[in-house]
Amino acid sequence: MEWRLIIANLNNTLISLIPHSLRHTHTSLLAEAGVSLERILERLGHSDDDVTKMRCRKVRKSYARSA
Repeated sequence: MEWRLIIANLNNTLISLIPHSLRHTHTSLLAEAGVSLERILERLGHSDDDVTKMRCRKVRKSYARSA
């Protein structure tokens, strides 16, 4: 059984949140804050570094476009 939290956002739209979503959010916030990829990799401890690298690249590109 998978743990889920159902919450409503500001528009009263229901959002399903699983613990892994928080992990992605944490990674995104670290990347946006300019934390080095090496530190993020160390902190998350992925078995495959490519997952983290892909996520960080995506976040940093979108963050750079919005700035």
